Amino acid sequence: MTLPRQVVPGRDYMITRRCSERRFFLRPDDDTNNSFIYCLALAAQRANVHVTFAVAMSNHHHTGIHDPDGNFPVFTEHFHGLLARCQNAHLGRFENFWSSEPTSVVHLVEANDILEKMTYAFTNPTTADLVDTVEEWPGVTTFQVTLAGGALTATRPKHFFRDDGSMPEVVSLPIHRPSGFEQLDGNAWASLLEERVRSQEAAAREHRKAEGIAVLGRERILRQNPFECPESHAPHFQMSPRVAAKSKWARIEALLRNRGFVEKYRAAYLQHLAGVANVLFPFGTFWMRKFGKVACEAADTVALPVPAPG
Repeated sequence: MTLPRQVVPGRDYMITRRCSERRFFLRPDDDTNNSFIYCLALAAQRANVHVTFAVAMSNHHHTGIHDPDGNFPVFTEHFHGLLARCQNAHLGRFENFWSSEPTSVVHLVEANDILEKMTYAFTNPTTADLVDTVEEWPGVTTFQVTLAGGALTATRPKHFFRDDGSMPEVVSLPIHRPSGFEQLDGNAWASLLEERVRSQEAAAREHRKAEGIAVLGRERILRQNPFECPESHAPHFQMSPRVAAKSKWARIEALLRNRGFVEKYRAAYLQHLAGVANVLFPFGTFWMRKFGKVACEAADTVALPVPAPG
């Protein structure tokens, strides 16, 4: 059973999900790119989350969000469910679209952690030896919009939604600057991000040169069969982190806070199962509050556990 997760308004996350069997169900083409943006925009509107970056690879995606209201479970459920049905219709298939592994939701603790994951996502196509620069990636990437500010637009996918239905004909997906960089003007913010991305591109280029590796290239990516998968073997049974923090002390505090929430949630849940009336669940409880209608603390009173000596 998956451990409960504290859902707190105002946090930033990187969300990653892989396609079933690592198949290229998100292989770039005009319809796939449009559908990804359309479904992402609808989910962001429904959950009132702010998208800070997004990159759709051929068999997974990385999406960064700021969650002002503590609604990211609503966002992920709506986005992944809608995109799966839409893309299955495009591919003419009916089975599971996403991997059975849980969605990776990583709490980005500080501003630099957001910038690091954003750089990682944007350069994923280059570090994976698919293209030489981020601009050459033919799939969805918000890199240019992130640099310049603005929004992406998408039209209602005709292969899935009815023309006379209630879904909007055109949607807009604003790309928000992540929290923690408000003091920078537009040029300074763009320079900071581009410097990080170009440095990562250069490192990947040097690695390929040293190893004699050639990029797959845009044309071969577009010709990939969406029902195929990478030849490399994927690692299994690895830990799935919930926190990303370069600062040692910020990471320790976040991990201890998560541990304190889990312990307090478990105690409340066992009391609830035992039929104890008026059990108070900890602040940040999501599903039990929404669907079990349990009472929750009004503020974050989860005490940090004291680490064991030594």
